[in-house]
Amino acid sequence: MADLVTEDILWSDPALPEPARGIAAVQEFMRTSWQAFPDLRFEEPNPPHLSVNGDHVAWAWRMHGTMTGPIEPPGFAPTGKSMTVDGVDLWIMRDGKIATYHAYYDLMDLSRQLGIMPPPGSRAERATVGMQRLQARFQRY
Repeated sequence: MADLVTEDILWSDPALPEPARGIAAVQEFMRTSWQAFPDLRFEEPNPPHLSVNGDHVAWAWRMHGTMTGPIEPPGFAPTGKSMTVDGVDLWIMRDGKIATYHAYYDLMDLSRQLGIMPPPGSRAERATVGMQRLQARFQRY
């Protein structure tokens, strides 16, 4: 990983609460991702897409994996469920390495496939909505 990115890499992913900055932070994100999904793999969708315009790269991908380990943070327990998600990476290159990385994919869909979020229309979703409404009532603006 360190050979592919700049020392000051800015790595944004929907699964991160804030962008990872620097090689060590990106390596930690990768380490925790592979602990949660030891079979994590990527492939190109059909049809594949890769666009390069100077130092700007866009790459479409499909991600597969089974959640057999915890997701840290925030501490979700393994569900044993699999996911398949389509996404796009946008990279800005510097000196042949990735300096800025942005991943775009549907985190809600991924969460529902893994059983982290309840299915739409379910009793569990209605309970989650009720808890959010209660929390919103006590929040100060």
